[in-house]
This record gives sequence, structure tokens and C-alpha cells, in this order.
Amino acid sequence: MKKLKDTPYYYRAIHEINYSFGDFYLFDTFVVGEIHDNVHVSWKEHGKMIAEELSNLYDNNGKDIIYISNRVNDYSLVPTDWKIFFKLSYNLKAYGIISHTKTGYFNAMLERMFVNTKSRWFNSLEDSIIWVDKISNTEVLKSRIKRVSL
Repeated sequence: MKKLKDTPYYYRAIHEINYSFGDFYLFDTFVVGEIHDNVHVSWKEHGKMIAEELSNLYDNNGKDIIYISNRVNDYSLVPTDWKIFFKLSYNLKAYGIISHTKTGYFNAMLERMFVNTKSRWFNSLEDSIIWVDKISNTEVLKSRIKRVSL
């Protein structure tokens, strides 16, 4: 599995946020998140911080944003914490999970039970970006977005 930095899409990101627990790459209509190895993701420790920062940067509660979880590392999360995310009026247009393992697939199926939005599982980053293009009417694969700092 490829990290976003190892693909041509990296140069099309408009902003990058690096936390001690993971890296997030922001595009006009979507975010790709890559959590670091051996992290246990929870709302209190990680999710709240990410949701607040992305809401401020995108100037909305996420209703127009697609989140792609590029699971290049082994980590765990509390799937029921998605209920807290939605209860606090955060939102997502859609949610994609990229994983190549059978365990990753089953974890994604469990997690989807708690996500109150359109969600899908993918084998590759490129497939997830094709999906983003279709549901957000963009052309990330064809666009020539210049990388800028916010």
C-alpha cells in the first residue's frame, strides 16, 4: 500500500497537517488521513482535535468534505466514537477506507455501522480518488492544482 506522499496526488494537496499520531492531506473537497503505526485512535485524544481543526480550515462542519482513511499502518480505533463525532453536529459528505488486508476489511465493515454517511471500502488510493471525483463532481486526477501553504 502506498502512502499519499509516494504518489502524484501528494503534489495536488493544498495543505498538509502533521500530528504526532498521523498525517492529513487536504484537497478542495476531500481529506486523506494516514494514522501512524501502533496508535489507538479515540475521540478524546485525537478525533476532537482533527474535527475542530478541519472545521476551521474548511469553514464548515464537514458536510461537503469526503474523508479517506488510507490505512498504510497498523493502528486501532474506537468505532463507537463516530457517534460522538455526529452527535456534536460534525458531518461528512462521504467516508472511504483503503485497506489491503482481510482484517482491515472486517474492521471497516464494523466501523461503517457507526458512520452516519455514505461510506465505501477500497483496495487503492487511486480507486478512492476516482470515487471522490464522481461524487463531488471534481477532476482531481486530471487537475493541475498547485501546492500552497495556508
